[in-house]
Formats: sequence, C-alpha cells, structure tokens
Amino acid sequence: MTQQHAQPHVEPLGGTRPPEQAPAPYESRSAWLGWVWFGGAMMVLLGIFNVIEGLVALFNDEYYLVGAAGTLVFDLTGWGWVHLIIGVLAVAAGVGLFTGAAWARVTAVVLATVNAVAQLTFLSAYPVWATLVIALDVVVIWAVVVHGGEARRTG
Repeated sequence: MTQQHAQPHVEPLGGTRPPEQAPAPYESRSAWLGWVWFGGAMMVLLGIFNVIEGLVALFNDEYYLVGAAGTLVFDLTGWGWVHLIIGVLAVAAGVGLFTGAAWARVTAVVLATVNAVAQLTFLSAYPVWATLVIALDVVVIWAVVVHGGEARRTG
C-alpha cells in the first residue's frame, strides 16, 4: 500500500506550505475608500455635535438668539428634539459606515440631507455653525454616494 502525499505549495522565496494553507487571493483596496471612512468619522462627529446642540436647545432656551425675521419654523424646544434625534441616528449611521453596510450608506445620505435642511432652517439662530455643518453634510453626501461602493466591495 502506497501513501499519497499532497504536493506542497512552493512560495517565491523558497518557503513551502501545504496547499490547504495557501494564501488567500489579494484583495485590492482603493485609496478612495478613505473618503467613506472620512464620511463615517464626520457622521459620528456631526452626530455628537447635533446631540450637544439639541441638548442646549432643550435645556437653555436663551442660548440661541433669533430675531423676529428668523427662519425657525417652530420653537427652539422642538428644534432641540429634532437635533437630538438626528444626532443619535447620525452617530449610528457613522459607525455603520465603518463596516461598509448598505443600510448605513443609505441612512447616512438621508440623515446628512435632513441635517442640512434642519441647519438651513436653524441658520438665523447660529449662522456660522449652521453654514459649516451644511458644508460638511455636502462633503459626507458626496463621499458616500461617489465612493460608497468601495466600502461594499472591501467591507
């Protein structure tokens, strides 16, 4: 009776390895994947800032000053709840973006759009901050829409 041995896999540098332990095929990652991770980090950061902004509006109504011609649709307590809810959901979507989940990409785009609109209506209460947040929301939307497929392929 003869024994049959599996032929060893020969590596380029002379090392040997049994065929069942051969290296996995190389999976390339694009440098653009960094934009999706940046979008995830920005969603977490913007979510935290929205939570803070919402809590301030809930607990200290006098912090934000709005003139008679302000664009707020309802009172600051209502906006506090809006920012708080958007913030919590944005943190969850940002964390989900790091995993490459499809639900996180869709949620991030929707929340960034809703947040930009909310900041637009909140513009009279905090103009510089609202403008900065709107700009970051646009960058997050661009990063996730244009480069979100990279995260799906590698995540």
